[in-house]
Amino acid sequence: MSPATLKLLVLGALALLLFSVGAGFGGWLAAAHYRPLLDASNKDLSRATLARDNLESLADEQGRKLGELVLAGELRERNAALAQDKAREEAQPDYAVANRLLQERTGGAQCTAAESIIDRELGL
Repeated sequence: MSPATLKLLVLGALALLLFSVGAGFGGWLAAAHYRPLLDASNKDLSRATLARDNLESLADEQGRKLGELVLAGELRERNAALAQDKAREEAQPDYAVANRLLQERTGGAQCTAAESIIDRELGL
């Protein structure tokens, strides 16, 4: 080997060594700079994941409760309709009597006529 070739090999090895040291130092600097940011991002991610899971469970519970309220409202609506039908059937005789009272015409003052009709209805 000639001294020029040997010198070239030594310079190449030295350049490779300097490049390796520079890359290692650059990696260490990057890790030192980005590690706190990465840790903070991981903490934020875990908090956001917990908050999302909490919101999902609350939304599920709210959906269940809303479904229960809808069913309860439908049940109350059916019960109210049944109660109205029953009240209408029970009031039918009273409506018939009231209509008959309205259709009867009696002479005299209105109060006297109403009194006589009511008395007749009550059997007095």
